Amino acid sequence: MIFTSLHTLEVRNAFELGVFRGHFTAIEARAAAKNLAEDLRGFRLVETSVNGSAALSEQHSERTGTRSLDISHVAAAKLLRAKAFVSFDRRQRTLAAAVGLTVES
Repeated sequence: MIFTSLHTLEVRNAFELGVFRGHFTAIEARAAAKNLAEDLRGFRLVETSVNGSAALSEQHSERTGTRSLDISHVAAAKLLRAKAFVSFDRRQRTLAAAVGLTVES
């Protein structure tokens, strides 16, 4: 499974926000971060560098309302020829489908 620097930011920030919001403890967040690191070391997640997204913004944002990071995730998936795209964000899923990605629910 592909894992970009955008995923790193999103996941690590989610751990920190989870602690801030009281969803779990700092110890639980560190355990989750350790599990993520193990998945990366074990190549269950594969770190990949990607660039580009301005064209997607120009072509779709006016209709989809996607935000910058949403566009970057979709652009990365498209560039890396992802077999499936998974997101909890409706606008991100809409954009992914619009550019031909298979959106999993």
